[in-house]
Amino acid sequence: MAPVLVARGLTKRFGDRVALEDVSFVAGSGEIVGLVGANGAGKTTLLSLLAGVLAPDAGSLTTPARVGWVPQASALYTRLSAAENLRLFARLHRVKDVETAVDALLRQIGLSARATEPVGRLSGGNRQRVNVALGLIGDPGLLLLDEPTAALDPGQRERLWEFLRSLVARETTVLFSSHEPSEVERYAGRVLTLEAGRLRETSCAG
Repeated sequence: MAPVLVARGLTKRFGDRVALEDVSFVAGSGEIVGLVGANGAGKTTLLSLLAGVLAPDAGSLTTPARVGWVPQASALYTRLSAAENLRLFARLHRVKDVETAVDALLRQIGLSARATEPVGRLSGGNRQRVNVALGLIGDPGLLLLDEPTAALDPGQRERLWEFLRSLVARETTVLFSSHEPSEVERYAGRVLTLEAGRLRETSCAG
């Protein structure tokens, strides 16, 4: 499995507080990696570093040219349709052929038939599909998700994971955080455990 993501000694401080300290790991092409830890362990900080939202104070990071980032707080405009949301973000990402990209994403998430419906009228599961689609604009080699199923019921979670696993089949690497041990055990091939900003354990799931 070819390395896609290589993190070496990542450290991040906020004033006197050390949010992450000397975190190192590698993720391969088409791998699903789960990130677990208590609140305040550094999961969101790590994902933000990997996404390029934050810069590390120390360490090195190698990622694909395109990285998709799906934060826990939805970036969707609920009064706009799914297609309008995707067009807006595609333009922000300077996608050359916006309409072709939007049509492809809508087919990918299975919402072509509801493309013109305001996002606020969609179910929680379908809204999250659109939110994930925002992270897929530009066809990233690495998709980062912060608590992607936190507000979903079991059926919605299963449908979202069917979609995410289809990405892995195309060799997209997925790294996600979760508070649900059963979810991590079921879907992740490998688990990273953070404790007080340090990587305490790397293990195979299942």
